[in-house]
Amino acid sequence: MTSTTTSAATSAMPYTRLGRTGLTVGRLALGTMNFGPATDERDSGRIMDAALDAGINLFDTADVYGRDQVAGTGARGATEEIVGRWLARGDHRDRVVLATKVYGSWGEWPNSGGLNARHIRRACEDSLRRLGTDHIDLYQMHHIDRRVPWEELWQAMDLLVAQGKVLYVGSSNFAGWHLAQAQEAAARRPTLGLVSEQCLYNLAQRAAEAEVLPAARAYGIGVLPWSPLQGGLLGGVLAAEREGDRHRRGAGRVTAQLAERRDQVRAYEDLCAGIGVPPGDVALAWLLTRPEVTAPIVGPRTLGQLESALRALRVELDADTLAELDRIFPGPGPSPESFAW
Repeated sequence: MTSTTTSAATSAMPYTRLGRTGLTVGRLALGTMNFGPATDERDSGRIMDAALDAGINLFDTADVYGRDQVAGTGARGATEEIVGRWLARGDHRDRVVLATKVYGSWGEWPNSGGLNARHIRRACEDSLRRLGTDHIDLYQMHHIDRRVPWEELWQAMDLLVAQGKVLYVGSSNFAGWHLAQAQEAAARRPTLGLVSEQCLYNLAQRAAEAEVLPAARAYGIGVLPWSPLQGGLLGGVLAAEREGDRHRRGAGRVTAQLAERRDQVRAYEDLCAGIGVPPGDVALAWLLTRPEVTAPIVGPRTLGQLESALRALRVELDADTLAELDRIFPGPGPSPESFAW
């Protein structure tokens, strides 16, 4: 196996277009889910400062972020408020491509969640208020809503675009056939439709390769993978275990995954050690080799984690390393070729 290299000097952030649009974004996106629940506002601001200084311009949040999934404390919407107060400083808003999401329920009263037109309108107004801005650059449907017809959904989104409150519309956690339905319905109006899909995609979770990625490629939809390190499984978890670090946030979830995938993770970490690149850097660098991927979403809790993610931009994985990664974490292959001629 030939050597995998990293550049000695810090290179400028590489940029690309988001899907088929003319919108330019960096090859890494900043996820803010930890801001509030795991990272206080001061440190969240420092992370956003550092991300912007490094050239990251796509900042991703969601209206329901802010409640600690582990401890059950905090309030929904708190993360948008933290981001909003940071955006109010200097020229931050002008430099950031701001993305948020809509879907989550805000109560038990009817129409307080999902993608019905009433909730979309109300949720957008609330997000604009919390974010302290007059428009959202990328408004993403956080989940498919099977109860809402596409005609209603696109009418609601098109109205927000016409009002100047939303510039682009994206999706998250859609199946490949949902992407096709959405685009065909948009084409009938006609309207631009989806420009991005945010999906679970990483070395350990490659199901998106079967249909989501081919659909995104066919329709010119940019892919923004979330959980690029599979919740820490691909970030050197065995090395941390050997060092006695059992206090990582979400350690219980990683432990459960390790029970099923320890041999794979061991082989992966051995490969990373052999090429001299930290596991987390390899996982991100691998995603950056995928032609459908616009920008993996990194969600750092600390400034150090952000700096680690930025290192991946300077990692070049050679053909032998990529082949070995495929052997350790085989993908499903595109449909229907993976199961038919």
